[in-house]
Amino acid sequence: MLESASLARIDGHDSSELSLSEASVLVIPGWNGSGEGHWQTIWEQKYTRFRRVEQRNWIRPARLDWLAQIGADLDRAPSPTFLLAHSLGCLAVAHWAAAAGRKTDRVAGAFLVAPPWLTQSDQCPAQLTDFLPMPLQRLPFPSLLVASEDDPYLPIEIAARLASAWGSEFIDVGRQGHINVTSGHGPWPAGEGLLRGFVAGVRHQRGMAKSNTRYTRLF
Repeated sequence: MLESASLARIDGHDSSELSLSEASVLVIPGWNGSGEGHWQTIWEQKYTRFRRVEQRNWIRPARLDWLAQIGADLDRAPSPTFLLAHSLGCLAVAHWAAAAGRKTDRVAGAFLVAPPWLTQSDQCPAQLTDFLPMPLQRLPFPSLLVASEDDPYLPIEIAARLASAWGSEFIDVGRQGHINVTSGHGPWPAGEGLLRGFVAGVRHQRGMAKSNTRYTRLF
């Protein structure tokens, strides 16, 4: 289990003091992209090593095209890289991870915000049916799922079960809607703090794993 953003201490410093400026991050928006004022866009503009995965068609997403673009951008990114996904972008990450094989080794971790729960029903928008069925395989890298209690696209009890299926840490942020511009989330400093703590925790665990490997090889 990764340390929480509030409790993690790395090399004697609070995780809140650590900067995201050194992290390699791929920003993966959802359906229709993340426009001006969206927290993904704001963070991307703030941190020079954040890069957006630009899809050919944001309005009618084709799953294979989206997954191929994630893979291509990861191939060009420094390794390891963090994935920062919102809404349909979270499902794209899960679908990609299920099919990517050893390429998932390039991913340090995934920060997943407000994934939608899609089902084969009249309530699923026709433009999104290519992402069915829901990807439920366990993710092969550390992940954190952030969900809201009144998200119209993901009931909170299903969010907890989805996090369990993906092997993700789970954070309920209360009544925050779909955690987008419409729900009042522009800069979203609380989310930025969660991301900072998640990145710090993953880095700490990776450092500990490397130290343990070096120690074992001595004996």
